[in-house]
Amino acid sequence: MALAVGCRAKPGKSRDNKTGSWRVFKPFFDREKCTKCGLCQTICPEGCVHETEEEFVQPDYTYCKGCGLCAEECPGEAIEMRQEEK
Repeated sequence: MALAVGCRAKPGKSRDNKTGSWRVFKPFFDREKCTKCGLCQTICPEGCVHETEEEFVQPDYTYCKGCGLCAEECPGEAIEMRQEEK
């Protein structure tokens, strides 16, 4: 399949494109600092942050692009962006 100039993936939702492979930085969630406010879930542009059974949040790394919005907006500073290791 040929792609248009400047295009890295065909148009569509991240659920179709598995955007996690684009990531350079990866968010790490510290449960001890997490206040369970849910802001990271709300702010995530890909909608890939989900609540666990323990009511903590965890991203689905298959779709997380590593944009860092969750870490930037976390009021408890419970999310740290780290260099992705592949």
